[in-house]
Amino acid sequence: MSSIPLPPEDRALSPYTGWTRAHWEAVADGLLMAALRHSGPEHALISLPGPRPSFSGTRSDALEGFARTFLLAAFRVAGAGGDDPHGFLQRYAEGLAAGTRTPTTDRDLTRRDPVSWLAIGDRNQPMVEAASIALALRLTRPWLWDRLDEQVRERTRAWLTDALHHTPVDNNWWLFPFTVGGFLADIGADQDGAAQAAVERGLTKIEQWYLGNGWYTDGRPRAFDHYNGWAFHLYPVLHAHLDGDTHLLDVYGPRLATHLDGCARTFGADGSPMHQGRSLTYRFATTAPLWAGALTGHTPLTPGATRRIASGVLRHFVDRGALDADGLLTLGWHGPHLPLVQEYSGPASPYWASKGFLGLLLPPDHPAWTAVEEPAPVERADAVVPLPQPGWLIQSTAADGIVRLHNHGSDDQPADRVQPDNPLYARLAHSTATGPVLDGTPDNHVGVLVEGELSERGRIRPLGAGDGWAASVHAPRMRGAELPGVTVTSVVLAAGAEEVHAHLVTGAEPGIELRHSGWAAAGATIEESTDALSARVVATTSDGTRLLSSMENVHGFTEAGTHPLPSGTAYGTVGAVPALGGRTSGGDSLFVGTVRLSGAGTGTGADLQPHAALHVHVEGTRIRVRRSDDSELEALLAPEAVTVTVRTAG
Repeated sequence: MSSIPLPPEDRALSPYTGWTRAHWEAVADGLLMAALRHSGPEHALISLPGPRPSFSGTRSDALEGFARTFLLAAFRVAGAGGDDPHGFLQRYAEGLAAGTRTPTTDRDLTRRDPVSWLAIGDRNQPMVEAASIALALRLTRPWLWDRLDEQVRERTRAWLTDALHHTPVDNNWWLFPFTVGGFLADIGADQDGAAQAAVERGLTKIEQWYLGNGWYTDGRPRAFDHYNGWAFHLYPVLHAHLDGDTHLLDVYGPRLATHLDGCARTFGADGSPMHQGRSLTYRFATTAPLWAGALTGHTPLTPGATRRIASGVLRHFVDRGALDADGLLTLGWHGPHLPLVQEYSGPASPYWASKGFLGLLLPPDHPAWTAVEEPAPVERADAVVPLPQPGWLIQSTAADGIVRLHNHGSDDQPADRVQPDNPLYARLAHSTATGPVLDGTPDNHVGVLVEGELSERGRIRPLGAGDGWAASVHAPRMRGAELPGVTVTSVVLAAGAEEVHAHLVTGAEPGIELRHSGWAAAGATIEESTDALSARVVATTSDGTRLLSSMENVHGFTEAGTHPLPSGTAYGTVGAVPALGGRTSGGDSLFVGTVRLSGAGTGTGADLQPHAALHVHVEGTRIRVRRSDDSELEALLAPEAVTVTVRTAG
């Protein structure tokens, strides 16, 4: 539970979450006051406690503490029309004055000049933090920037300007000098045109990664994750909004609205965002694009649905231990979970979550705050929705509120080489109720075993996504190299909570083992059961919620079992993964199995009975699935090709 004092719930206005704008303000204030207790001399650096520093060093981490909490303070104060009863902005004004006095390249706080910020350089972390500082200054300009001494303004301009003349990482980082340029142009500090050039350059750069229908890939050929919402869409629309640039808003606003049409479907009824991709420790930053849509009017969601999803996310994490006893955000998910955290993250990194408070810029009388909450997409009806650009199939069930993301298109592989699989991208599926296994037998994975070693997916080539299906092909990799001549063509057919997965293995010698694993069920306790052709795991959380993960053979698999999770997942300390296994017959070998993830808890209508709603028939490499409404999906698999036909009932 929260260590922050909260106002009473309002179930009349917010029947789903009980939370209102007052709760958002209380959480913002609590987060800021907890963080500011760790301010250093003259408030220039905020060094938060944590299990380890980032790879950028302690001084960079402390700058991050200043910048990311400053952005939260900016949303809080600007949203209150400049009202600042806690005196947040005065502390950040003092920090600006001290931090910009003598920018340094010394990353160690223990050495000389322990106050000044790191200078901005090529591809270094201060460039990232400069964007948060610039945006915060832009939002609070009447109450902070315009009141600073001219010397402080000049030093701050000089420090920020370095972001315009250094090279960012070739991905969403181009939006950091873009954001700095937007602020400098706004205050008239663009005599040489470098600020406006950074704005235009940033938009040009991200255009090469726009694939249509609201989806960007993050620099790499197929890297899709939450950076779509909290970076690629957020920065351009917010800049256009603040600049009053209707032309830019006409371009980027509709893109945001289209993105939200799919993105809004990825939040679970319990408030969990989709557990996929890097930087998950940013948690409720996932709500930023929802609020950006409401702020600019570019959203398919009603005001009541926007707040219901966003408040659900904030409450999800506050209620589940994301804050420690001192009110600080931890490195992890529900609580501390270092295996989930990338090396670039330090103790202050979770405060990127500040972006989730963008909604405070909406005035208290805005419909997003005054409308009665309406159900989120996951709560309205069962749905299976394709997102062809990332190669995803979104499958949600209203009874248990779980959303599943079937991944046949995102691998986060660089263009010039193939790296080891990243569990946060390479899995066959992700969900709002499970996390990937980060050590041990991988969950949601298909691979061949050679001398006891399981192959990786490597680069994933999407074959399409449509009504109830998504498909891809990959060349299995072992020890950094493809298995010569071997491919695995995969398709998922989904309806309700049911999944049918088919894999056609081509080019493998006879007798090679194929393993397909299912969902990683983790909690406080688990129960496991298996027979020759099916496996089942039920995890129970500390609050009594149960989660079922099960698999059953349809064709080709000859054995089933469960594998323990040595370190659990972000969702629980103990758990297990069900898996099916079979052997190739030479030539083309087809394997088909059913998979189910479902939940049950107090007040839900979900049931834990597996595999009851679909009828599956296999003939050669053709799979027919009859759904509960008597409509039919038919998938014909061939090497590196899948053809799917949908037949409606009657």
